[in-house]
Amino acid sequence: MSHRNARLTVFGRRLLVERVDSGRPVAHVAAEMGISRATAHKWIRRWRTEGMPGLHNRSSRPVTTPRRTPPEVEARVCDLRRARKLGPARIGPVLGLPASTVHRILTRHGLNRLAWFDRPTGTVIRRYERERPGELVHVDVKKLGRIPDGGGHRVLGRDAGRPVRGMGFDYVHSAVDDHTRLAYSEIHDDEKVATCAGFLARAGAFFHSQGIPRIERVLTDNAWAYRKGLAWKAVLADPGAAGKLTRAYRPQTNGKVERFNRTLLDEWAYLRPYTSNHERTAALADFLHTYNHHRCHTALGGHPPISRVNNAVGQYT
Repeated sequence: MSHRNARLTVFGRRLLVERVDSGRPVAHVAAEMGISRATAHKWIRRWRTEGMPGLHNRSSRPVTTPRRTPPEVEARVCDLRRARKLGPARIGPVLGLPASTVHRILTRHGLNRLAWFDRPTGTVIRRYERERPGELVHVDVKKLGRIPDGGGHRVLGRDAGRPVRGMGFDYVHSAVDDHTRLAYSEIHDDEKVATCAGFLARAGAFFHSQGIPRIERVLTDNAWAYRKGLAWKAVLADPGAAGKLTRAYRPQTNGKVERFNRTLLDEWAYLRPYTSNHERTAALADFLHTYNHHRCHTALGGHPPISRVNNAVGQYT
């Protein structure tokens, strides 16, 4: 990925070398593409010596960093953090290091947030993650009040947009793959066994179409449909998947889909004042495409979920 101020992506560099290779002057092509002649010559030189791989970005990290804190000192910083839960301002004087240096070390080792720690053991427990796509899929249902034609209180105001008796609810069924965070959602009128089972079957087909071959395990809450539903168990058994239930009154166990539900509300359901329930329903498909293919995900290093699917497919094929 290019830096935010880069004029050329890899595709733009290919255009550059193709135009120059056709016989046009480098200076003219550089002016057309808004870059300096020196930059144009750099990419032409890399292309001629390395071919197409030379047009990709290189790491700017230096080969050697002679002034970097020695590994044994970094280890002592990490040990003090885990054992005594000290912050940079207290670890620095103990080891004779600036607090800013200690903070960089803690960040590099993922120890900069005490909230991520198990206090008794010092183990980082902020995030667990399955090793491969399809190994675990989180499933949950979010209930939303339906929007009357003409809009609800977000359009008409609190007084004019009071809830209409009998409008009912939409049940948003969602499935999130643990490793890739790829998400799939559908809106239904209920959360009965047949509805949940049909949703799971279609979710499995969606994940398969995106490059995740099969679902191995499904994690849900303790709703009756998931615990006792025969149709649900039949859909699980079809690909040989196992069902797993969260501990009672412990929604954190199903945290990935719970967090997705919050994103669903912020970036789709409550994103703008919809004038009808149909309008909100129609907007779900665009949200899911943006979430899976374009939206930066902090847990994935700023990349969308589909990028991790593609990486995993290349790794396991």
